[in-house]
Amino acid sequence: MLTKILEKTLSGEGTFEAGLWKHLLWAEAIRNRKSNHDSNSVTWGFGPFGEHAVNASWIAVQELEKLGLGDDVDLHVYEVPVEYQTVQRLIPALWKKHSPQLVVHVGVSGMATTVTLEKCGHNVGYKGLDNCRFCPGSQCCVEGGPECIDSIIDMDAVSSRVSALGLDVTVTISKDAGRYLCDFTYYTSLYQSHGRSAFVHVPPLGKPYSAEQLGRALQAIIEEMLDVLEHSEDKINCQHEH
Repeated sequence: MLTKILEKTLSGEGTFEAGLWKHLLWAEAIRNRKSNHDSNSVTWGFGPFGEHAVNASWIAVQELEKLGLGDDVDLHVYEVPVEYQTVQRLIPALWKKHSPQLVVHVGVSGMATTVTLEKCGHNVGYKGLDNCRFCPGSQCCVEGGPECIDSIIDMDAVSSRVSALGLDVTVTISKDAGRYLCDFTYYTSLYQSHGRSAFVHVPPLGKPYSAEQLGRALQAIIEEMLDVLEHSEDKINCQHEH
């Protein structure tokens, strides 16, 4: 069964450090283990801001919503403000509500020309103001937290598997999500989930990919991430049994 929920929250204009990450979308695929192998998926997104009237990430995730993630995944879509304090509040609330197997965030980079899988999130260096003209006084996500947290998802494996599918989209790997709301969101989620999160950056629409191409790429990426995670957990469980 595929359940689709759309929740939208207005977001205003915003500024951002170095102009690298133009606007931000969270697409969170949440898969809960159940006896019948059903699972849930949640997507959240930021609305347009700054110079971008169209949020490519939001459009891409709406395409993903149309495609779905298979009969055993429920897809829930959210749009949220570009605000540090909102991120800090909503991520723990979402994890508490869903107890997910995995969360996948999706953002847009004005500099990207490929679909990019982010390997890790960073704790310090957040100086860019959000839509509320706010940034953390400590300039970090979690005071006392580790400098960097890696996703437990093998991004190299996911990239190779998606590339082998023959989609007309190039997938690459990155270790720097930008030190703005994308990176802040990713680190916060990785910290909350003990690494059970992922982040995908997409380029602006038409530079070079269409909404349909990005939607299909997200569908393939998230499906491969869930499969990689499930097989790694099965391997761990098998080792524990012996």
